Order: sequence, then structure tokens, then C-alpha cells
Amino acid sequence: MANFRYSGRNSSGALVAGTMTAGSSDEVVAVLQKDHIIPIDIARVHREENKGSRPSRAHTVARRRRTSQKTDSGDVWETFKAFLNIAPVSLDELIIFSRQMFSLIKAGLPLNKALKGLETSVTNLAFKKVLADILVSLENGLDLATSLGRHPEVFPHLFVSLVHVGENTGRLDEAFEEVSRYLALEQKTRKLVKKATRYPLFVLASLVIAVGVITVFVIPIFASTFERLGANLPWQTQLLISVSDFVVGYWPLLLMALGFGVWAFQRVVKTIDGRLLWDKRKLHLPLAGPILERVALGRFARTFSMVMGSGVPIVQGLTIVSGAVGNAYVASQVRSMREGVERGESLYLTAAASGMFTPLVLQMISVGEETGTIDELLGEVAEFYDSEIEYQVESLGDAIEPILISLMGILVLIMALGVFLPIWDLNTAVQG
Repeated sequence: MANFRYSGRNSSGALVAGTMTAGSSDEVVAVLQKDHIIPIDIARVHREENKGSRPSRAHTVARRRRTSQKTDSGDVWETFKAFLNIAPVSLDELIIFSRQMFSLIKAGLPLNKALKGLETSVTNLAFKKVLADILVSLENGLDLATSLGRHPEVFPHLFVSLVHVGENTGRLDEAFEEVSRYLALEQKTRKLVKKATRYPLFVLASLVIAVGVITVFVIPIFASTFERLGANLPWQTQLLISVSDFVVGYWPLLLMALGFGVWAFQRVVKTIDGRLLWDKRKLHLPLAGPILERVALGRFARTFSMVMGSGVPIVQGLTIVSGAVGNAYVASQVRSMREGVERGESLYLTAAASGMFTPLVLQMISVGEETGTIDELLGEVAEFYDSEIEYQVESLGDAIEPILISLMGILVLIMALGVFLPIWDLNTAVQG
């Protein structure tokens, strides 16, 4: 038997610490889990530590920082990318991290040991630095969700929200499992979108390049030729020449206007009202709007299913879910549902008043509320939305293709009429 020093978080999220006599660290983990405590750190108390020679926390943190800063001398490219801050954490790395955390926590490994092992195994130096900072935050007494939330450029709000739910309910392993499912679904959706839009984007880019070359280089040559010949130009040709002269003469101002427009849009979107307005407009975009709406509602259903299954009260659960849907407008509607529940209305009535859900989904919410199986039925709702998203994304390319073909035909017609009509008139005049 030996003495072990432990720290962890109970079901309410409070930090607990103490010492325990056990045969091994596995026994300590078993006792803590039986008491619904998520272990963060477990260390055996050696004789030297009992005598007061235990290293200070500051020394431990400094040693961890020095360790995290060690890099392979041969990995020059990774070091260079980390120095320039151009090595973001990819979605694949987040999926692997979530699955590994699920396995390690389910096996009873304390958080600090799990993160320390993952820190030494990742090859992305930017991710390694983030994990080292998370370890320091845990040692300073912060919970895992707060530690992850300090790095929003790596961990999205949905990620942090689900971890927060898992910590508060004592089901952190299941939270990471849900996170990995979310990220895998998002990765699948991104691949489907890329596959559906690869051909349309290629056609659109080629069209823009062709129009740019004709406008900047070809039309000025034709304009000078027509001017020397003194031909009477049709309005199509005059329009093309005017556009070409404007682009050639004012292209620096056009670039500046474009850059200012992008900057102003980003500034407006960062505000609360701007984000709310833009997220609402996104849901009504042609073709893409219904997909974005179903993605947000699918997140709502899946996250709410997990929250309800964890035993979190509905009001608190809706607050958590509102921060996880990824759309400010949908989040505002979820908060309106929370206010309705606080007034004593049923979840079905508040969902129907929001106007976001189809009759089928509302019926499932009503049945789940009456039978007490709302978490299971909301999971089925999430699966329903996922299947709809997959179908709509796959058909997105088929919907975009005729639009691009029509646009390309219109531009080609304008170019043909503007360039070749004067040539045909000149040829007719010479023959006559």
C-alpha cells in the first residue's frame, strides 16, 4: 500500500484534491470514478515528498514549458511553419485528438497524463504548444472546458460546449466521443461540398480569367482598330469598350474598393447585430441556405439530445445548446425557446413558435416530451437532418451546373455580339 496525491473535478465541476492510500493508481481511479470524480492528476507520494522536498508547482510548470519547447533538430520545416504561425490544427488532427481522449479517459487515465501523452505524440508544433498550455491551465486549477476555450482558433465553440457538458455531468468520455462524431460528420460534409462544387468553381474561375483577359488585352486592340477604320459601332461593342477602358484606367481603385469592402464586411460581421443579421441572411441564400439551416438544426438536435440524456435541466440545457449550434440567428431562437420554457410553456409549443422545425420534427418532440424519451427522439431527429444534408449536398452540383452553363452562354453571347458584329459590318461594307 502507498499514499497517492490526487486532484479532480466532481459532478458539479468543483476542483477537489486530497490523498488516498491504495495499492496502485488504478485503485485510486476506480474509487474516484465511483464517487463521480473525473481524475485530473494522480501521483504517488514518495518519501522525499513526505519530508517536504516535493518540487514546487512553479518548478513543475517551468519544467513542462521547457519540455514543450524542445523540438527535433531535423524538423526544420515544422519549426519554420510554427514560427510563422501558418501551421493550423487540421480537422483530421482534431478528430484523432477527440478519439484518443475518449479512449484514454474511458480507460481511467487522469487528464494530465492523457494530455501529456498526446502532447508528446503530435507532430504539429502549433498543436503541441496548445496542449502544453492546456496542461499548465489544468495545473493552475482551471477546468478542461475553460482551458480549451482559451484557444478558439483551434477548438470551436461547439467543441468547448460539449466538453463543458461532459465535465458537468461526469460523462467526459462520452462528450469526446460525441465531439469526434460531430467533427467526422463535418469533415464528411466538407468533402461532399468540395466534390459538388469542384467542377462549378473550375468553370467559374476559367470564365472570370477569360473575361479578364478579353477585357484588359483583347478589347483595347479591337477598339484601336475600329477607331482607325472609323466604323459605326453597335451599342454592344461600345459597352464593352467603355467597360474595358474603365477597368484598365481605374484597376488600382477597383482593387482598393474590393479590399475595403471585404474589410468592412468582416468588421460588421464581428459585431453582435452584424453577425445576427448575416447568419439570418445565410439561411435564405439560394441553394446553400437550406443546407446551412439543416446543419444548424442538426447540431441543435444532437447537442440537446446529449444534454437531456445527461440529466441537465431543460433551461440550462437550452442555454448550452444555444452556444453550440454555430449560427447566431438559430441561437437567438433557441434562447427564445428557453424563455418560453421558463414561463411554463412546453418544449413543443416553444419549438413550434420558433418556426424553425418541420411538422415531422415537431411531432417527434411532442411524442418525446409526453413519453420521457425526448433525448432518444432528438437523436433520431439529428440523424434525419444528417441524411437530408447528405442528399442536398450531393445534389448541389447538379443544381449549380445549369446556372453556370446559362451564365457562360450569356457572357459568350455578349462577347460575340460586341466583338464580331463590327467585324461583320466592316466586311459587308468592304464587299459592297
